[in-house]
Amino acid sequence: MLLAFDVGNTNIDVGVFSGETLRANWRMGSGQLRTGDEYAVMLESLFQFAHMRLDGVRHAIISCVMPPVLGPLSDFCRRYLHIEPLVVGPGVKTGMPILYDNPREVGADRIVTAVAAYEEFRRSVIVVDFGTATTFDFISSRGEYMGGAIATGLSIAAEALFSKTSKLPRVEMVRPPKIIATNTVNSIQAGLFFGYTAMVDGLVAQMKAEAGEDPPVIATGGLSAVIASGSSAIDRVDPLLAMKGLRILYERNR
Repeated sequence: MLLAFDVGNTNIDVGVFSGETLRANWRMGSGQLRTGDEYAVMLESLFQFAHMRLDGVRHAIISCVMPPVLGPLSDFCRRYLHIEPLVVGPGVKTGMPILYDNPREVGADRIVTAVAAYEEFRRSVIVVDFGTATTFDFISSRGEYMGGAIATGLSIAAEALFSKTSKLPRVEMVRPPKIIATNTVNSIQAGLFFGYTAMVDGLVAQMKAEAGEDPPVIATGGLSAVIASGSSAIDRVDPLLAMKGLRILYERNR
């Protein structure tokens, strides 16, 4: 089995593959720093709940944008799985030319989802990832990572409203009944939801115009389904896009 970790600024997504089949996937917080031993306890419990054995893992891959988490996760793989994990970064075979001014600046998470999206469509494609930041990535018809845009994440914007104002409450991020809201909670939700759908649709339209192409748009990340419900630009939602990309990258580097 292959154990895959996608470490973001807020969450760690964990997936277990048997061949091309994703047998289980879980999410845990990445904000609290843990030791390799603590990861072992947590994952042993999750494997038991899924009726699998942790000692059945033979391979591991890690995509990480939080350096303090990478060490403990790698330590867990070495001490408890007795394997050296593949870490997505410089030197890893992606099969995708990175046409950034400095390819080392591109986050591992953006490369992972770009690889998965191009593998699925085999044509130019735009990936919108709703994580702690909202990222927009353009992949060419030749499978090249062309670049993209980074915007503030929806959860950060909502938290900023709550923490930087005296009277505005923290709200659940859902689609409100209307944009001309008649109470404070719905007003905040309207500004966030309709504001972000407008941003997504606007940025995607500008990317397509600049590229002179009309590629499909695939969304992923925690709030992708919420925003997709009001976006005219998003064609598909795939919350497991990063997991698929990690499996593909591991196979390319075996």
